Amino acid sequence: MPSDEPPRVPRSALEGWSTQIAPALLGVRLVSELGGERVVVRLTEVEAYMGEADPGSHAYRGRTPRTQVMFGPPGFLYVYFTYGMHWCANVVCGPAGSASAVLLRAGEVVEGVDAARARRPSARKAEDLARGPARLTSALGIDGGQNGADLIGPGSLWLEAPSQPSPEGTVRCGPRVGIRGEGGSGERFPWRFWLAGDATVSTYRAGASRRRVRAGDDIVRAAAARTSRIRSTTERDAT
Repeated sequence: MPSDEPPRVPRSALEGWSTQIAPALLGVRLVSELGGERVVVRLTEVEAYMGEADPGSHAYRGRTPRTQVMFGPPGFLYVYFTYGMHWCANVVCGPAGSASAVLLRAGEVVEGVDAARARRPSARKAEDLARGPARLTSALGIDGGQNGADLIGPGSLWLEAPSQPSPEGTVRCGPRVGIRGEGGSGERFPWRFWLAGDATVSTYRAGASRRRVRAGDDIVRAAAARTSRIRSTTERDAT
């Protein structure tokens, strides 16, 4: 009998480069059943990183024990510790060996609000529960123990496809947050993607001047096509 749950995102849907996959992940739901609590976050803001071709990437200087997961096949989680206090999570994508990954920056908690509030007691409003990469991991219960977790197949973390692509004109892109030097250039790397007008999108902290790209630009059109493929591939695999 058909399941009432939305279909899961298959590994094949994550094989593209991060600059294609990142905007297509907007609206996708990340489901966590860690610690026996079910929390679901609808992704509203992400950033693409392109490994050794990207001065903003942890893998810019090649493979290390820390970045090993990024070079693996797509569909795994790369989790890192930052500022001595926060965990951030990335979805590995692209062909194996490419170190292409997408940082999950923000989202809306659509299930398990009480569990998310227990993990994020300082959040004043519901939209703040997963507004920012460290808040998002906290709300979902993700820490270093999930580094290398497989998001495909059985497990406590997985991705569910959106019911439909983000409406035309709602996807925006611009410079990544808090990246210093060349990697923070919005002209060369307009690789932060978000849903315009969504209250859960995090505050932009510039390292370079902000530049928005119109919804009609090629990168956003490609994202819409990729989102449609994620949905269709997921539905096909679920039949």
